[in-house]
Amino acid sequence: MNLALVHDRLLIKTFWEQRVNTHNQRDEVEEQRMNKSALNKLRQEWLVQLESRTKHLKNLNDNFVRKAKVEKSADQT
Repeated sequence: MNLALVHDRLLIKTFWEQRVNTHNQRDEVEEQRMNKSALNKLRQEWLVQLESRTKHLKNLNDNFVRKAKVEKSADQT
């Protein structure tokens, strides 16, 4: 095999291995950054607050409908 071809293959292989390693390192750093981020915690807190608000509004609506039905049935009698 030609020495130039072997050299070129090694150069290309080394180049792509370095690119892959760099990419993997950046992925790890990004993952660590995301894990340290408070965004997930804030999202969970907002979900809890929204669920609580939704339950509260549903209860208010249910009570209003129940009260309206009682008043309507009392008016009919």
